[in-house]
Formats: sequence, structure tokens, C-alpha cells
Amino acid sequence: MTMDSSAPGSRAPEADLGHADGGTSEGSVTSAALAARFASREASVGVIGLGYVGLPLALAFAERGFSVLGFDVDVKKIEALAANECYIRHLDGDRLREVRAKGCFEATDDFDRLREADAILICVPTPLDAHQEPDLSYVDQTTQQIAQRLRTGQLIILESTTYPGTTEEQLKPKLEASGLVCGRDFFLAFSPEREDPGNPNFGTTDIPKVVGGVDEASTLLAEAVYQPVFSGVVRVSSPRVAEAAKLTENIFRAVNIALVNELKTVYEPMGIDVWEVLDAAATKPFGFMRFTPGPGWGGHCIPVDPFYLSWKARGHGLRARFIELAGEVNREMPEYVIARLQNALNDRGQAVKGSRIMLLGLAYKPDIDDPRESPAFELLDRLLRLGADVSYHDPHVPKAPTMRTWPDLPPMTSTALDSDVLQAVDAVILATDHSAVDYEMVAAHAPLIIDTRGVFRGQHRNVVRA
Repeated sequence: MTMDSSAPGSRAPEADLGHADGGTSEGSVTSAALAARFASREASVGVIGLGYVGLPLALAFAERGFSVLGFDVDVKKIEALAANECYIRHLDGDRLREVRAKGCFEATDDFDRLREADAILICVPTPLDAHQEPDLSYVDQTTQQIAQRLRTGQLIILESTTYPGTTEEQLKPKLEASGLVCGRDFFLAFSPEREDPGNPNFGTTDIPKVVGGVDEASTLLAEAVYQPVFSGVVRVSSPRVAEAAKLTENIFRAVNIALVNELKTVYEPMGIDVWEVLDAAATKPFGFMRFTPGPGWGGHCIPVDPFYLSWKARGHGLRARFIELAGEVNREMPEYVIARLQNALNDRGQAVKGSRIMLLGLAYKPDIDDPRESPAFELLDRLLRLGADVSYHDPHVPKAPTMRTWPDLPPMTSTALDSDVLQAVDAVILATDHSAVDYEMVAAHAPLIIDTRGVFRGQHRNVVRA
């Protein structure tokens, strides 16, 4: 299924790639031949960055019969994949073993092999720096690696989330510094990743792929490479539109998460359970979309992407006030949770300092091992600064990883959860509602529970909602 932005939901007309570049006959032959290789799956696809986005993408292409090279600077990942070990727990390890057995997938840290790939898909991090501004250092370094090895007839696609204009303003000139010309010698597009780790209903290939090239040939070739793999391809008019679409998707979620988080803090003094309110509101079959409160926002996208747009807006003399306000509300949630804990302990004649506090869950959402930007780490950091004795339990994160945002946290491992452990702590903060946790046991034995996820419904003498 292919859709064009000029006619939503309709199939795009077939294009003549032989004349898509509007240029030389050499370029015409290159684009047509490349499109044919994508259609026949004879092309080699390179994926740079084998994390939560890149590895599922690489496996998806390999499963559809493409020859896939995965690139990463982390040697431990390369060694694990070579040993058929899948380090992303929510991915089925059999998928890796099957494509490797067929010879369709290989991982390497040798970036000289980029020359072998007909299409190169960039899936590297795009975090924020200490000033909450875009950090494109990973994209820049990757682009330089490609530029040093760029050859005629390659398609480069950036998938990393970024601000509108990155593909054209940052990647294109760096790649053309190689002496090759975009749209004639090589092709360039943006296609946002839409990965939702652990979602049982929508895997990588079930989600339509948005593509926008810097020229017509690049757009059509980006469409051609994804079409054999994804359920649908949505063609838009430019990389800027594709870049803005991804930001809009995540800003929509960030703003609505901020709304329900604020409603939580407003309803609590009124004696109103926000989760009961949301249950009732969600019975309306139209005009309402449910979002759920929590201890903050997490994942690589939601806490980061809105600020890419607000930063870009400032460059145009504009202020994205709604986006910035949502960011303020969501960033204040860990402080709200700690305040609820402090008040609950004070009612019991205790201070946070010296108290034994257990966090339930480090991952940013249920039933996955992804800890990126999880609010649980902000809670952990604040508790340690207040002098608490902190432990955690997470069935999916046995060892707390070193986090870029919280570099000073001490090494920690997950504590086994049983009645004795629960009785020995002063409070439990339910930060992530993993389904594998025995919440009846927690309710029966924990002296105090700070519930940030609405797991414990009704009245419990030892439960404080936060």
C-alpha cells in the first residue's frame, strides 16, 4: 500500500524513476537500476545504530529477503549478535537466529563496509544537551562516516527524530562535500522511526512508513526500499514535512500526558481519584482519547522531541508556549511524587532521610527492558540526594545501566521481591506497572505504597496515590 500526500488514503501513481532525477542519463540509469534492486530485494541494506530502533528494523529487512549489514560502534553489541544473543529482551531471539542462519544479516563495527550497502538507514540517538537543546553529535559523526565512503548509486535515509530542516541543512551539504551530487550521484531522504517497544498490536512493519526526499528521485527511491517491507508507505512533499510529522506525533502525546498529570494534581485535593475519572470519561465513544498519568514522562521520544521543535521555533523568532508548558508540567511530576512520599512518611513520624525506599520498576513503561529517560531514575536520584536508602525491583532490568542524564547514580541490581523484603522497607514507590509483579503481595506486605500508576484501585490503608 502506498499513499501520496496529495490524495490521503489513495495509491500513489507509478513514477518513472528512469527520469526522476531530471538530469543526466548516467543519473537516470542509476535511479532506475537502484529501484529495480529494491523491488527484487537484491539490494544490500545497511542500518547504522543497532539499538531499540535499528535492530528491529534490520531484522525486518532481513526477514523480507534483503541482505542486511548492521553497523554499531559498540563492540559488545556486535559480539552479542555474532553469538546469536539478542540484547533487547522484548524482541524474539529466534528472529535473530533465523536471519543469521539464512545469511541475511551480519553485524559489524567496520564502517568501511558502508560501501557495500545500496541503502543506508541512520538510526542513531538524537538526545538533548545539558541546556535542553538538540544534540546532533551522533548524526553528525555518522554523516561524516558515510561521506568518507559515499559512492555513486547509494540511498541515504535518516530515521533519527530531529527538527525540521536537518536532512537538507545538515546531512546534504556534508554528504556533497564528498564531491558527489545529491539527486544525481546519490539520494537522500528522511523517514521517521515509529517504533513502539513491546507493543503487541503494532510491530515494526505494521506501522506505515512516512518518506520525504530532498528531490523527487530520492522520495521515490525511499518509497521503493520500504515498500517490500512495510504495510504501507506514505509519501510527503519534503524531508521537512516528514521531520515535522514525527515531532507532531510525539508532541501530541507529550501535551496530553501533561494534561492528565496536571488533572491528577488538581483532583487529588478534592478527594477525586483521577483514574476513576478517566475510566468514566473513556466510556464516551467519541471526542475523548485516554491518556494515563504517571511519575513523569519517559522513553527516548516524548521527553526529548518537543524541545527539538521549540528550539527550532526560537530560531524563527517564535515561541512554542504550549509545548514548553507541557514540558514544565511533566518535568515537575517526580517532585510531586517525592512530596507525596514525604508527607506520607511525616504522617507516620518518619523522614525520607534514612528511610528504606524500594522503587518498583526502572523501565519507562510496562513489560519492556527499555530504561531510556525513565522517570524512575529521576526518582532514584532525588531519593539518594535526600539521604534515603534506596533499592529497586524490575523483572526486566536486572542491572541498572549507566544513564547519560544521571551519570552519578551508583551501581545497582534488582532486588528479588518477596514478603520479607517488602516488610523490611519503609515505603514502596510504584514507578512502572510491570504485569509480572505480584501486586496482591505488595499490597499485603508493604507498609506504605506510593502508587503513581493507578494500580491499586479503591481504598487501601497503606496506599497513597501520586
